[in-house]
Parts: sequence; C-alpha cells; structure tokens
Amino acid sequence: MSDTTAPRVASLPARLLRLYGGLALYGTGIGLQVESGLGNGPWDVFHQGLAFKTGMTIGTVIIIVGALVMLLWIPLKQKPGLGTISNVVFVGLFADASIHLLPTPGHLAVQASYIVLAVVSIALATGLYIGAGMGAGPRDGVMTGLMRLGLSVRLGRFLIEVTVLAAGWLLGGTVGVGTLVFALAIGPMTQLFTRWFPLT
Repeated sequence: MSDTTAPRVASLPARLLRLYGGLALYGTGIGLQVESGLGNGPWDVFHQGLAFKTGMTIGTVIIIVGALVMLLWIPLKQKPGLGTISNVVFVGLFADASIHLLPTPGHLAVQASYIVLAVVSIALATGLYIGAGMGAGPRDGVMTGLMRLGLSVRLGRFLIEVTVLAAGWLLGGTVGVGTLVFALAIGPMTQLFTRWFPLT
C-alpha cells in the first residue's frame, strides 16, 4: 500500500516557476518602494546610497553587493544553490526594470499604496523563492550561517540591518516612514506567505 501521507514533491518546472516568479516579484517590490520616495528597506537604503555615490543603477549595486556578500558564505561554510546565484543576478535586473517602468507617484496616497504593494510583493516573493527549495538568497544565507555559529537569527539580522541602514543613510539613501513600515511588517507578512507556500 502506498503512503498517501508523504508530502508531494513539486516538479522541476514548477519549482523553477516559483523561483523566477518570486525573484521577479522581489525586484518589482524593491522598485515600488524606491519609487514611493517614502523610504526603503534597510538593505535598499544601502544599495541606493551606494548608487548615488557611484553613479551606478540600484540594480547594478544590488548585484555587486549580493556577489560580495556571498564571499561571506565561505568562512560560514554555506553552500549556494541555483536559487542563490539567480537571486544575485535577477533581483537587481528586475529592480532596475521596475524603477524604469513604474510612474513616479505625485500624491501621498499613491506613494502609500506603493509602500503597501512593495511590502506585500517582497513578502510573497520570499515565500515563493525560498519555498522553491533551490537555495537561499545571499543575505539570507549569512543569517543561516550565523545561526549555525550560535548567534540567534533575530540578533544577527538586527545587527546587520542596523549597520547597512546606518551606512546607507550616511551615503544618502532614503530613510523615512516607508523604512519603518517595511521593518515592522515584512517579518509577519513573510511568515504568513511562507505558510501558504511551504518548501516544495
């Protein structure tokens, strides 16, 4: 008799669809938050600040920073997967595309709607691409590595995000009410969508 209680493993095409759909949505969420003008998430404050100082696009900075963060995986003994490499490349590309295509809102209500859509998009995207089971993003992998060394995820994430937020603000990245909304809402929203889209 077959075991009908065993979890169903999604096919490779379905997992790839979740992975790349999630990465596209993640980049779109970044674009929405940047275009809102009300403040970015901590990492994107840093990315935007570097973009201002270097003249590169935010997407290009996201790609470069993601690749550099992956170097931290070596001492942390983390192993990248297809999802990790894809995250480094495609989130930045989709972020640049969405920033280029999205109209800049001229009214506070539209700016606020951009922030809401950004948080929902990024949380849903995280549930999708992590649930694909093809490797964590470069920044998430650092969190996992620190946890293996005995540091709590909450403390590790707090220390890293406060550091990049402060650095990004000093570089000229946008900090505002959108930053606060992101910080308060992204955790609960991501947890919700992770339950809806469990690991395949």
